[in-house]
Amino acid sequence: MRISKRYIKASSLVEHNTTYSIRDAVEILCKMPIAKFDETIEISCNLGVDPKKSDQVVRGTVRLPNGSGKSVRVIVFTSEEEVALSAGAEQAGMDELIAKVQGGWLDFDVAIATVSAMKEVRKLARILGPRGLMPNPKSGTVTDDVEEGIRAVKAGRVEYKMDKTANISIVIGKRSFAPEKIEENLRFAVESLISSRPSSFSGQFLKNISISSTMSPGVKINFVKEFKI
Repeated sequence: MRISKRYIKASSLVEHNTTYSIRDAVEILCKMPIAKFDETIEISCNLGVDPKKSDQVVRGTVRLPNGSGKSVRVIVFTSEEEVALSAGAEQAGMDELIAKVQGGWLDFDVAIATVSAMKEVRKLARILGPRGLMPNPKSGTVTDDVEEGIRAVKAGRVEYKMDKTANISIVIGKRSFAPEKIEENLRFAVESLISSRPSSFSGQFLKNISISSTMSPGVKINFVKEFKI
């Protein structure tokens, strides 16, 4: 695969065997050449848990203080359709919306459901589950306070879930964000991840953390020193 000149230049700014403070890592990332679009910034983490054990699955949500920079499309499974639409949902309803999703429509980023609606929404588990779109109480997407649920998601609440190889990625902003906003979001995200450590797990929870944008190499973070763990 051909490596672009932009990527080569970005890589030259990083000592790949070095771990950096959060501030230095963010500064390095912000000095890298930009793409022709506003790249998404995320942190990538490798965890020490066993992904094959159900009691060690890591998932959670974090409300980023400076937002994620992403326009979030929300649908709501509820009998109070007008309330959800007035609060900013792109689509809302029950039977017709469920049938639409069963027919293959997945043009949304977050699905919220009221508690009573979940009895019917569970029909969609095989469709929404593998895509990380199934409403879940732990992520705040099963709630009777639909208005607050929509506001939280659109204001910058980000959901994360570990994959089958014990890796996890969390979106923390855009390249257009000021460095101090990226840094603040990063700290909130890592602190949230640390708080999601399974109670049944003993050992080193975080193994490594790096920050990158869509088109950049990763910059490793000295999380042990930064978070005193």
